[in-house]
Amino acid sequence: MTTPALTPPIATSAAPLLPQAGATHLKMRQASRDFEAHVLGALMQPMFEGLGQGGLFGGGSAEAQWRPMLVAEYGRAIARAGGVGLADSVLATLQRMQHAPGQ
Repeated sequence: MTTPALTPPIATSAAPLLPQAGATHLKMRQASRDFEAHVLGALMQPMFEGLGQGGLFGGGSAEAQWRPMLVAEYGRAIARAGGVGLADSVLATLQRMQHAPGQ
């Protein structure tokens, strides 16, 4: 019995991967997901700047310091949950670049 994957599949090539190529593929997949997380965090940052301070935690300089980390974590969580498809596009581009002639 196999356990189901917790992350959605990302586009893969039809060719079988060698052990070394598999490790490279996993690194490219992780890099593409990290890139998507970073982009999502950067896109969400302006949404949180307009919220103002106060509320439950009282605002202040501590909230201003921690909010960017919270937004970055939101971006990572969205990317882990499947994201918006940017990681798939980046991975496909990385794979094409890796197999391009003259490499």
